[in-house]
Amino acid sequence: MNPTVVIARREFAAAFASPLAAVFLVLFAAASAALAFYPGALFDRGQADLRPFFGFLPWLFLVLVPAVGMRLWAEERKTGTLELLLTLPVTTTQAVLGKFLAGWALLGLALLLTTPLWAVIAWLGEPDHGVIVASYAGAWLLAGAMLAVAGALSACTRSQVVAFVLAVVLCFLIMLAGQPLVQEALRGWAPDGLLDAVAQLSFLTRFQGITRGVLALGDLLFFLATIGAWLAATVVVVDAKKAG
Repeated sequence: MNPTVVIARREFAAAFASPLAAVFLVLFAAASAALAFYPGALFDRGQADLRPFFGFLPWLFLVLVPAVGMRLWAEERKTGTLELLLTLPVTTTQAVLGKFLAGWALLGLALLLTTPLWAVIAWLGEPDHGVIVASYAGAWLLAGAMLAVAGALSACTRSQVVAFVLAVVLCFLIMLAGQPLVQEALRGWAPDGLLDAVAQLSFLTRFQGITRGVLALGDLLFFLATIGAWLAATVVVVDAKKAG
């Protein structure tokens, strides 16, 4: 069997060896429903769609995705099992990819548990199912990009708490890269070309474009390229730790 698949299955199963993964999934589903129905006023809007849910989702991810990513490598380094893992007949790339896929699958399962919201909306009215499908696809890509960032930072430290905090801060900054808060801070000294380049890196801007029902090739490639770049960075960091 492919070593990447073996590692992914091992990591995914290990997540459920303790109640932590189950608690994470239940909290995510409960928080998603609460934010959609109460602050999002899902019933009061008089419109059958999941826009409130997908509007809150990136901010929910900002806490929950780093919580998944913080343990990918920090725990291995803390317990000393990283060295054992890397002595197995597996390349660093395969190990990094396997761990990432396990975490991404867990986040995909979390998203799957929110689909009863979709069923409720379909029962109440006639939503645009194409927009909802595109939004779910965009949400999974967003989760993958944030997880890749969190995984790279997890490889840099032995502390899960430090990895979590760093991932939240960095993902927050990337999330808001295209928003006025960041753009105004750069506008005084940065050229317009740099401002546009920074804006294009915004997770939030890309995701909001998808939630409007347009799964553009550019947005798809952006998230896949972001995942690939941060996974490559993780490989470099893990190889450096291995050599050290």
